[in-house]
Amino acid sequence: MTRAAPPKSAPSLVGGACIIAGVCVGAGMLGLPSSGAGAWTTWSGFALVLTMVAMTLSGWMLLEAFKHFDLRASFNTVTRALLGPRINAISNLAVYFVGAILLYAYITSSGLIIQSLTGLDSKFAAVAFVAVFSLVVWHSTRAVDRLSVVLVSFMLLSFVLGVSGLAARIDLQILVDTMNPDGRYAPYAMAMLPVALTSFGYHHSVASLRAYYGQERRAQIAILGGTLIALMFYLVWLVSIFGNLPRAEFAPVIEQGGDVDVLLQALGSAIDSERVGNLISAFSAAAILSSFVGVGLGTFDFMADLFGFRNNRKGRTQTWAVTFLPPLVLSLLSPFGFVLAISYAGAAAAVWACIIPALLARKSRMLEGGRTGFIAPGGQAAIALVLVFGVLTIAFHFMALAGWLPEPVL
Repeated sequence: MTRAAPPKSAPSLVGGACIIAGVCVGAGMLGLPSSGAGAWTTWSGFALVLTMVAMTLSGWMLLEAFKHFDLRASFNTVTRALLGPRINAISNLAVYFVGAILLYAYITSSGLIIQSLTGLDSKFAAVAFVAVFSLVVWHSTRAVDRLSVVLVSFMLLSFVLGVSGLAARIDLQILVDTMNPDGRYAPYAMAMLPVALTSFGYHHSVASLRAYYGQERRAQIAILGGTLIALMFYLVWLVSIFGNLPRAEFAPVIEQGGDVDVLLQALGSAIDSERVGNLISAFSAAAILSSFVGVGLGTFDFMADLFGFRNNRKGRTQTWAVTFLPPLVLSLLSPFGFVLAISYAGAAAAVWACIIPALLARKSRMLEGGRTGFIAPGGQAAIALVLVFGVLTIAFHFMALAGWLPEPVL
């Protein structure tokens, strides 16, 4: 277990934080208002804060386990060495399943967005999207860093402009749901946790950030910065929505799938829906692109580690092919088939983003030198928190699919 020398000049922490934030603030954000309508403002906020804390800790636990290995090592090498081949096989399946499904969803969505803007065939647009932006990942982590800073800055601008009309019209009575003083909120937070977890699913990028900075400490700060940025986006968004649209009026939104267009129509009486719609659409496009390059980078490094491809032009091209071609082909063959599969992505993400990191950190501390160098804060209590959070999220996901969780009466 040897380590490569860190780079001579430390890259920007802002860039690393933007990579993490860009990965997090993707497809999950626009589904949060509908998934949190039952729990409403206080309990939705609590679920998001709890998820942010657990997912930040789990990312730090990965850094703690990775410290024993070369900077090019990713999930496959580390999990196999510390937890054995059987758990490693389960972990590898979960890591690739989530990465491939997310890339598949982003490729398909981008193709449809480009088609609506330009009139190009969606399949041709999807191929062009991958051909252009996957090259950023192929080039280097620094290139993803630079693009992520631009995209997150644009996301922040479009987001602020988009929600400013909502924020200016927040009604505190609607925000705290005073029209329903006897309402039950806490039980519905359980159903929100799987969606919240996918909204903080940056763990593909942990190994990439560690290799980028050449040390765990700076990667730790970048992870915290990125998850805090994501949490800020989510809380402001939920408060802006829940402060304008009464809880009872979410029923038709949820019945129609909770799509952002339906949500904006429901908000039409309170805002200039066309202006906000255009800004939210611009935000969504930037979020999809930033998530694509962020998830692509993490999956790229995972596949390089899994197959042992070298970090040269030929090796990176081989890694590019196994990373991006399968989800692209799947998108071309079945562009509308990802809805069911992506519903399981949260459960699979809980395996490798919560349970595996907790087990890795526990095993790491048993090794010689495990109590030196970088150690995730919180001790055994933090490990227990992350482990229990992951198990409960998986349980809540399957309970929701089975109809065993309470459905909100709005």
